[in-house]
Amino acid sequence: MSNRSSQAATNPEGESVDVVEMAARSKRDLVVDLARVFCVFAVVMMHSLMVGLHRDGDTIGQINPLQTKEWFALATWVGQIMPLFFVVGGFAGAVSWRSATRRGTSPAEFLRTRLVRLLRPALPLLVFLTVVLWVLVVAGVDRALVDVVSAGVGMPLWFLAAYISCQAFLPIVHRAHASRPALTIAVLVGLSAIVDAARILSGVQEIGLINLVFVWLAVQQLGFFYADGWFARRARWQLVAGAAASYGVLAALTYGLDLYPVDMLTNLNPATVPLILLGVAQVCILHLLYPALRVAMTLKPVLIAVFFVGSRAMTIYLWHLPIIVALSGALFLSGWVDSVPGSGVWWATRPLFVLAVWAILAALSLVVARWERPPTPALPGSRTPGPLRIQIAALISFAVFAAEIQWGLSLLLLTVTTAVIAVALRLVSADRPVTADLQPS
Repeated sequence: MSNRSSQAATNPEGESVDVVEMAARSKRDLVVDLARVFCVFAVVMMHSLMVGLHRDGDTIGQINPLQTKEWFALATWVGQIMPLFFVVGGFAGAVSWRSATRRGTSPAEFLRTRLVRLLRPALPLLVFLTVVLWVLVVAGVDRALVDVVSAGVGMPLWFLAAYISCQAFLPIVHRAHASRPALTIAVLVGLSAIVDAARILSGVQEIGLINLVFVWLAVQQLGFFYADGWFARRARWQLVAGAAASYGVLAALTYGLDLYPVDMLTNLNPATVPLILLGVAQVCILHLLYPALRVAMTLKPVLIAVFFVGSRAMTIYLWHLPIIVALSGALFLSGWVDSVPGSGVWWATRPLFVLAVWAILAALSLVVARWERPPTPALPGSRTPGPLRIQIAALISFAVFAAEIQWGLSLLLLTVTTAVIAVALRLVSADRPVTADLQPS
């Protein structure tokens, strides 16, 4: 009897896929897929433990129970996995760009495709949040409270600004990497350090926003080295030394010189040099674990989980925090969970809470993940956007998502962001072919 049903998962279109057969035929680095899915799991888990609601007199207060723990700051040296996400993103970007250049794809067309893949899943979320939050305002909910909710659920959107920047500059930095890899990453690390120094010495925190570009481009370069096989050619002792040296320098910069906060979540926005060090350590550790992870990717349950989550990773990333906030609020207002965040009772409910979040995400993804699938090829006769339109779309998308880092996602900024992303998607969409009706009237 066939066990095909136990090997199947559904793609964003709802079609059944034999993931074991697909993995056997695939030429992909499946460990990269596993690392990417691990990052998504880690982000959802972390945020599930960071939202706590409690009664503050006649109002509802919100605290982060994790930040009340003395060990939390140091734990972020392991739990802050966004550098690894950008490393595997750099790997995927390098592989995609090399394939695109072999097909004769221009940098502008490459960027257009990447923008569509990023913005299409984001627009449904933005429209949903805009409509729901304005309905709450019209219904009489305090505008200040709505702005707080909007800022909370919009926190993950910084990622889109950083990733759009990485994709926009990818052909340029990849060309530099191909000729002078060590010099290229050294320049990016140096520029990141200069921006950090200017921010620290001047006390002007806004200067740090420049590192939304330089820091993540430097981390992306680590993915290029990965794609080159550079880390795979290193001896295990070299990988251990690389990870240890990175954490050693990190300790010197935080505990020793006190130049940066110990908490790596604080170092996220604005992005700082410690994130580059984390990226080096994480990619070294990933390669140390590579043999075991490659074996794990031969197991059917792991393959199914990786395919299911990986095929809708952007959807899960974008929607997970609104779901966490909504579920926390619903449980709190219902009275079913009225414990003090961080208490023993609160922690005892977290496993079921996390399972509920994933169940809702899985169900929701069956509906909205279709926007994450690759765009359909342009119809014959369609006119694809020119480089200027694509660059404008990238610039305005980057600007509105970067604004969330600086000012927080108020309801007004959310509304503007929704409109801008709709315009950006229109700019990068192919114009429909115009056909003349030659039938006699």
